[in-house]
Amino acid sequence: MTRIRIVVVDDHTVMRAGVITLLAGDTGIDVVGEAGDGRAALDLIARHDPDVALVDLRMPILDGVATTAAIVARHPRTRVLILTTYDTDDDIERGVEAGAVGYLLKDTTRDQLVDAVHAASRGETVLAPRVAAKLFARMRRPERAPLTARELDVLNGVADGLTNAEIGARLVIAEATVKTHLLRLFAKLDVNDRTHAVVVALDRGLLRRTR
Repeated sequence: MTRIRIVVVDDHTVMRAGVITLLAGDTGIDVVGEAGDGRAALDLIARHDPDVALVDLRMPILDGVATTAAIVARHPRTRVLILTTYDTDDDIERGVEAGAVGYLLKDTTRDQLVDAVHAASRGETVLAPRVAAKLFARMRRPERAPLTARELDVLNGVADGLTNAEIGARLVIAEATVKTHLLRLFAKLDVNDRTHAVVVALDRGLLRRTR
């Protein structure tokens, strides 16, 4: 039986050692290398041409998303399986969009991890149940309307630290109108306050900073 050749990429030495120990007990898996950051992982993959790369999401130098995208582009034969503690919607979506065939959480059991590596080596999609639930929920969520040009103007004012009155003066609109625009953009961004609105808008690339 041909063994699945795998590299483990995680910036935490203890976590890498633990994952390698878990996989070592399976006779069908051969861990051929380990790396502590994305750049080192790419060098490792270029040397060993593994079947599967088990990649952490948050790492120095080159994070898991960038590493995944680079592996997919440079070494398409190597399947990427993300193993992380992060399960926010944006993290999951970025990982999947980068080309990972699977997304597991670090509370996964040994048997689940081993099964996932085998499935990933066959090109099958592997998702932790909590991750799958989040993806399906996001797919079912109705698409929100885009922000209007005026709502973006108001949001840029918020990002610049202006009060509602100052935003109104900048845009030559009434303060009450500013409040109305804020309520509408809060609903579209699914947030409840100004700070969260700015964070979400920056994450989505919606803001242009004016100063």
